[in-house]
Amino acid sequence: MAEQWKMVIPCLLGIEGLVGDELRAMEAQNVEPQNGRVFFTGDASMLARANLGSRYGERVLIELGSFEARSFEELFQGVKALPWEQWIGKEDAFPVKGRSLNSKLASVPDCQSIIKKAVVERLKGKYHLNWFEETGTLHQIQFLIMKDHVSVMLDTSGAGLHKRGYRANSTEAPIKETLAAAMAYLSRVRRDGIVIDPFCGSGTILVESALYAKNIAPGLQRSFTAERWKNISPAVWQQERARARDLVCRDASFAGYGYDIDGAAVNLTLENARKAGVISCIHAEKRDVADFQPLGERGDVICNPPYGERLLDIRAAEELYRTMGKVFTPKKKWSYNIISPDETFEECYGRKADRRRKLYNGMIKCQFYMYYKSGI
Repeated sequence: MAEQWKMVIPCLLGIEGLVGDELRAMEAQNVEPQNGRVFFTGDASMLARANLGSRYGERVLIELGSFEARSFEELFQGVKALPWEQWIGKEDAFPVKGRSLNSKLASVPDCQSIIKKAVVERLKGKYHLNWFEETGTLHQIQFLIMKDHVSVMLDTSGAGLHKRGYRANSTEAPIKETLAAAMAYLSRVRRDGIVIDPFCGSGTILVESALYAKNIAPGLQRSFTAERWKNISPAVWQQERARARDLVCRDASFAGYGYDIDGAAVNLTLENARKAGVISCIHAEKRDVADFQPLGERGDVICNPPYGERLLDIRAAEELYRTMGKVFTPKKKWSYNIISPDETFEECYGRKADRRRKLYNGMIKCQFYMYYKSGI
C-alpha cells in the first residue's frame, strides 16, 4: 500500500462542508472539517488530485506533526523531532511562515526563527553539513499555533489554489475564485443550465460556473510546488492530470451570460473565459441591470453586486438593490442568488430570501441570499 499522509486544506469560513464533500468525492480518507480547514488522509495520488481538483480550498498542506508547546524550548524540540530529511534535500529551500492564536508563544517572528533553527539542526545531523545554500526546490514550511497546540506543515501548492491561471487581470473589486465556485455549487448550477451575472466584472462567477458545469478541474492549467519534489514521482501528476481530463463533461450544454455597465469589464470577462478554455459557452455585453430579463425556461442568476464597503456609497448600493428587486421577478424554474454584506439588503430588495447562508468574501462577512420560490 502506498504511503499515507495526513493533509489539511485551509478554506474560507462557511464552506468547510463543501471542501469536505469534494474530498470525499475524490475518495480521500478520514475527512474531518473544522473551522476554516479540512483534514484528510491520502497518498501522493490524492495529494495531486486535491491540488488539481479542489474548487473551494485555498491550498493543500501535509501535516508533518503536531504537539503542545508553551516555551521556545518545547517548540524547538518538537520541530527537531520531525523527519525533515524525508522531504528536504541538501540544496532545497525551506522558508518558514505561520500564525499564532491565543497561545503563550505569541511572537510570530520568534516562532519562525526557532522553527527554522530546529529544522537546520535536524538536517545538519542527517546530512553532516554546517551550511545550507537553499538554492534548490522550494519546501515552504507553515505553522499554526492555536491555544498552545502546534501544527507544522509543508505547503504542496505554491500559489493559492484560487489562482487558477485564467485571471491575470481583474476589475477593481473581484470576488475570489474559490468563493465564486462555492456560489455556483450552492446555486445548483446544472450541466445544461443557464447562468446570468448582471454585474460580471472580470467574469469570475461565470467562469467558475462553467468549470463546475463541465466538471473541468480548476487546477488543470497551473503548476504546483510539489510537482518538483523528489519524493513524489512525476508519473503521479501525469496520471492525475489524465484522470481529470477524462472526467470533463464535453457534451455539457451550459451557457453563461454576463452583463456590466463597464465595457472594459465585458472585454475582461471574455478574455478570462478564453484563458480558462470556456469561451465557447460564455457571452458578455454591456448592459444595465435595470434592463435585465431572464433567458429561456430555466436558469440561475448569480451575482456579487457593488456595495457600500466596496465600490458604491451606501445610498447608491441601496438604490441598486431596489432595482434588482423589481427586475428579478419570481419565475418558475429560475433562481436569484446574491452575495452582499449589507444587513439592509432584503429590506431594499423587497423580499425575504428563501434561504440565507453566511459566507466570507475575503475578510468581509456576507450573506448569500437565495431566492428560488416562484410564488406560482
